[in-house]
Amino acid sequence: MKNDKKMVEAITSMEVDFAKWYTDICKKADLIDYSSVKGCMIIRPYGYAIWENIQKILDTRFKELGHENVYMPMFIPESLLQKEKDHVAGFAPEVAWVTHGGSEPLTE
Repeated sequence: MKNDKKMVEAITSMEVDFAKWYTDICKKADLIDYSSVKGCMIIRPYGYAIWENIQKILDTRFKELGHENVYMPMFIPESLLQKEKDHVAGFAPEVAWVTHGGSEPLTE
């Protein structure tokens, strides 16, 4: 019981900081973990199982409405990002610029 109280104290109050509370809950439930890669989180097995169930439910609902799945490119050429440079400026510091494939420089 004493440990339960300590665990509850370690969780940020929703009213104080909702984003921190949500992260605390997900960490305590062993759904996620931090990665050494900035901006990336590890989705642990229970968290991934929840994600798969969400995908399954939504995929079924979307298909019932006549929607089809699509995959979008993971890599976008810099020239296309530059066309939207005002918009990109807000998240440019977080962009992972891929310049090499192995040891070979990539052309755009």
